[in-house]
Amino acid sequence: MTAIKLGILGAGIMGERLLRAALEHAADAVRVTGIWDPAEAARARVAGSFPGLPVAGSAADVIENCDCVYIASPPATHLAHARAGLAAGRAVFCEKPLAVDLADARAFAADTRGARIAVNFPMASSLAVVQLRDWIAQGAVGAPRTLDIEVAFAAWPRGWQRGAVSWLDRPEQGGFTREVLSHFLFLTGRLAGPFRLEHAFAAFPEPGRSERCVRAQLRAGTLPVTVLGSVGTMAKDDHNTWTLQGPNGAVRLRDWAIAERLDADGDWHASPDAMPNERARPLVLRRQLEAVAAMTRGEAHPLATVAEALAVQEVVEAILAAR
Repeated sequence: MTAIKLGILGAGIMGERLLRAALEHAADAVRVTGIWDPAEAARARVAGSFPGLPVAGSAADVIENCDCVYIASPPATHLAHARAGLAAGRAVFCEKPLAVDLADARAFAADTRGARIAVNFPMASSLAVVQLRDWIAQGAVGAPRTLDIEVAFAAWPRGWQRGAVSWLDRPEQGGFTREVLSHFLFLTGRLAGPFRLEHAFAAFPEPGRSERCVRAQLRAGTLPVTVLGSVGTMAKDDHNTWTLQGPNGAVRLRDWAIAERLDADGDWHASPDAMPNERARPLVLRRQLEAVAAMTRGEAHPLATVAEALAVQEVVEAILAAR
């Protein structure tokens, strides 16, 4: 099939990551027709790193010249760009969260039912998640009894995110609950079903900075879900686990990309084709971009829906409000 034309709004970490994936791993699925960032330095950096790539003069120029617009700007700008893209008849692939204003996110979700729009939760395209789903279907867990989610960081933002510290470490738009924990809530919805928050606690010990600890108890149907997140509690830059247990055993996702199963010997064993996130990411990004192309053409795709993104954001914001 002919590659769809992809425009990118935002030349930060996520915008450049998807741009590189489009150029290096998915050129048969998408063709980047423009990128724009409000910062002149960011536009100059992209122009220097990707000779020949069209660097647009405005967001409107990007939208005009694409089939689908990828929104990789800070959260406060997401919905304005998304509305502009949809109004122009374009498909939209948006970073999470949908918005910083929960009421606006709810209104947007209500107004865009049936639209060609998806939200970037990469676990929707993860091969490790496919493996977890297969193990669960094969009875590796049995009737689930508990689900535990833990995320921990040496510091926040993580080392590779320091360039975005101006908003990533502010309570208005940033913090690890929005940026990282949200992915595991999305995974919970996909593999365990709709969830609701029962109680939570969030600690903001440093004025003007994002949270440093959260604890929460959720319920996915009748399944109890425990959540723990912390900063400064370990040496690793980033460590996370999503662990589902039942009478037959347990499965987990570790460090974003490693699917593991608790065997009869009492040890965790990774799936035979497991690979660290750095190696898995290009495969996941290609699958994402293939799905973006399908969504743009109006075909079935596995990407996160606006409804799923809103369900995650409802819980995330409720956790952060529980101070």
